[in-house]
Amino acid sequence: MTNGMGLHIIIDGYNLIRRSSTLARLDRQDLEAGRMALLSRLAAYKRLRHHHLTVVFDGAGGPAGSLRRDRVLGIEVYFSGPGETADTLIKRMVSQSNTNVLVVSSDREVAGFASAAGAETLESEVFEQRLDLAELVELKGAEETLEKPRRLTTRKKGPARRLSKKQRRQKRILARL
Repeated sequence: MTNGMGLHIIIDGYNLIRRSSTLARLDRQDLEAGRMALLSRLAAYKRLRHHHLTVVFDGAGGPAGSLRRDRVLGIEVYFSGPGETADTLIKRMVSQSNTNVLVVSSDREVAGFASAAGAETLESEVFEQRLDLAELVELKGAEETLEKPRRLTTRKKGPARRLSKKQRRQKRILARL
């Protein structure tokens, strides 16, 4: 799915928040605090990796009278409309998209739909590790060091073992993040 355009990452907002121990704690105290903490972490990630980020939340959990679409810290934020779930909105976005899309959700139905539509998928917990790394890099004020240095040795490490197809796919996705 590489077509020269930047990667568009569509994030299942509450799914990511509720699968994160830190964000879930904030979310239980105050929905708005959980959302803002997520957006703040995504903004740190966006400063390192200039991907197009879209976060989708269920409109039922949104602030009263909130806009259905907004831009916060350079990130597109959508709340599903009346009678619609965030999952439905994400599926519609994936169906209508003609760009390089990655869907971040641990919801099997959403991930399955996205895969079938030709989008890449990544579980929320795995993407959160990238957010942690981006925050760490930003805190240290270091240059972008999201890739592990390669070992420079000719010594064999044992019999060659090829990663499973699923592991190779996930490795390929993570390399783009």
